[in-house]
Amino acid sequence: MAPDHEQNRQEYILAHSTPEDPLLSGLNRQTHLRLLNPEMLSGQYQGKLLEMLSLMIAPSRILEIGTYTGYSAICLARGLGEAGELHTIEKNDEIREFAWKYIREAGLENRIIMHTGNALEIIPSLTGPFDLVFIDGDKSEYIRYYDLAFPKVRKGGTIIADNVLWYNKVYKPEFISDEYTRYMDEFNKMVVNDTRVENLLLPVRDGLMIIRKK
Repeated sequence: MAPDHEQNRQEYILAHSTPEDPLLSGLNRQTHLRLLNPEMLSGQYQGKLLEMLSLMIAPSRILEIGTYTGYSAICLARGLGEAGELHTIEKNDEIREFAWKYIREAGLENRIIMHTGNALEIIPSLTGPFDLVFIDGDKSEYIRYYDLAFPKVRKGGTIIADNVLWYNKVYKPEFISDEYTRYMDEFNKMVVNDTRVENLLLPVRDGLMIIRKK
């Protein structure tokens, strides 16, 4: 698809989807103005998809691996069932207050529990079961995150992994020697061969893998 056609397609999609609310729009803008790597933000299109998936699942407990500035945490938490909670893990303590400001403005400070540190150390300390897990942390650790979180996911629960297309490099042989492309390709292969789950890879933004525990 030509670049101008893709842009027109994306503009049409956004124009015919529920618009980004003022709080998330402000969070989106401030992330781009004040922080490095703003492309790590889920953004309007993916954020709304995460919110709608969460609303459909109506989870009581969510685990998010990789908070960044809190955009996806807010979207996911909006689908929580009554008295539900979301645990989110971020290794960079310097952006904790930035994220917490918007979580507080969203009125979710009593439903979102933020953990700061290494997710590989924190996940084992958390008590399951979780209805929904969102993996968006260090790409080199996706398989280890999956292995640690999987026993804590209830039967029929959902795992969503972000960035699984990795800038559309994972299916191009010329990029397979790239370190992070290889990490994501190995993760995708691991999931599709895991007989404990069924999965669907969605070409949304940088790729979302939807995984259901049988």
